[in-house]
Amino acid sequence: MIKIKRNDIADVFLLLLFGSVGVWGQSLAVKSDLVSDALFSPNVSVEPLLSAHWSMEASIHYQPLALDSRHRWKHWLGRLEFRRWLCSPYAGLYYGFHALGGQFNVGDVNLPLGLYRGVRNSRYEGWVWGGGLSVGYQWILSSRWGLEGSLGAGVVFADYSRYRCGHCGDRTASGRHKTYLGPTRGAISLVYLLK
Repeated sequence: MIKIKRNDIADVFLLLLFGSVGVWGQSLAVKSDLVSDALFSPNVSVEPLLSAHWSMEASIHYQPLALDSRHRWKHWLGRLEFRRWLCSPYAGLYYGFHALGGQFNVGDVNLPLGLYRGVRNSRYEGWVWGGGLSVGYQWILSSRWGLEGSLGAGVVFADYSRYRCGHCGDRTASGRHKTYLGPTRGAISLVYLLK
């Protein structure tokens, strides 16, 4: 069995991201998910064109700071998605498949979809990875600007430890696993095209 370290995942992600940008830099979209920005998860995506109908989006979400002295919402999340455009690249309908991975430290917050119900009174810290299928649509606003909506569903696995409260360090459980099946992405992104 091949063992993959978490650092290897980040290295492959960066290699694919920067390797493809150099080759296909003549057609590149740079994006930010406005929904994630509103939820205090700064992010950026790049999407180079791979062929006449295929592109690859690489995105990173990074929140290194606590929201305040009580609430924790620290995380980083990387996503790699391959997209098949049905009409022309960066316009109209596409479908794709994506993989994601990251790390989190969350406490004293309410998460959507009933995830980690105990996170309101505890802190959860760990790793997450998974993948799924997606569909989206991109509207052309001008020759350089666009707006994109996307939805995705799949499976996400998490390994985590639980701590007594949102800001303290008393661990109450470790080596825990959780599997989630459902939405894995939902975005409304502002797009800037480099040609």
